[in-house]
Amino acid sequence: MRNARPVWLNKKIDFRAMHVMEERLAGLSLRTVCHQARCPNISECFCRGTATFLILGDICTRGCGFCSVKRGSPSQPDTGEPTRVAEAVRRLQLRHVVVTSVTRDDLADGGASLFATVIRAIREYDDSITVETLTPDFLGDANAVKTVVEARPDIFGHNLETVPSLYGVRTRCDYRRSLKVLESAKAYADRVRTKSAIMLGLGETEREVIDVFRDLRNAGCDYLAIGQYLQPDRRAVPVKEYLDPFRFVQYRKAAESLGFKHVESGVYVRSSYMADRYGESEISESRESENLISGIRI
Repeated sequence: MRNARPVWLNKKIDFRAMHVMEERLAGLSLRTVCHQARCPNISECFCRGTATFLILGDICTRGCGFCSVKRGSPSQPDTGEPTRVAEAVRRLQLRHVVVTSVTRDDLADGGASLFATVIRAIREYDDSITVETLTPDFLGDANAVKTVVEARPDIFGHNLETVPSLYGVRTRCDYRRSLKVLESAKAYADRVRTKSAIMLGLGETEREVIDVFRDLRNAGCDYLAIGQYLQPDRRAVPVKEYLDPFRFVQYRKAAESLGFKHVESGVYVRSSYMADRYGESEISESRESENLISGIRI
């Protein structure tokens, strides 16, 4: 049966890592994607000094067909969140931080200013930590993208998620607009590395996937994550196909041949999975050069 769950998807969650994270974050009123999504990669990422924080609440103003995040009317942003994220970074002794959010179309800047404030709070605590953002599309607002980029993230991420023909699963999203978000980030600061991700198994064809790779490279995208779509709950769109691990190897090689600087591809790969491996030496060299030019040494 084509959509029967295969044996290679029997990865178990290490609940010990999850409980350690819970204990260290106690009292901070913060959400991590690692914990909230009960991510099976939690032990690997946590042991590598990496975690992904979900800011701007847990209610999304859209509600895409592949996502289990609640949809509704969110509360106002919590201005104390940036300070608490920086404290969490200290408690968890992280060396790479990913900051993401629900989509907030109710806010004038889509939440860009809070992204920027979180980045600056982490930088103030320890400027040697690499910071990655995974943002929504901000409804294509170039000024919102600029606000985030000017706060100096090392990596600016925005996920295309799927191929253009399947964008019906993405509420109020536009494929070309998402590409433009990545183009804008690169245009505002060439030093920033851009990153995207795509889920497979929603019904896309191989030609469509390769075309997405090409579109991303034409937009100047540096890094790519390729993973298997897994239905988070019964309300979400069903899986059309489970790809075997070898096909992920083939897609990785195809993406690398197009010039991506780093590609993670596998059944359990997510945009934040092994996030610290993307451009480790490259980012370090870029930041050292930037600081020497400005006369500031880390």
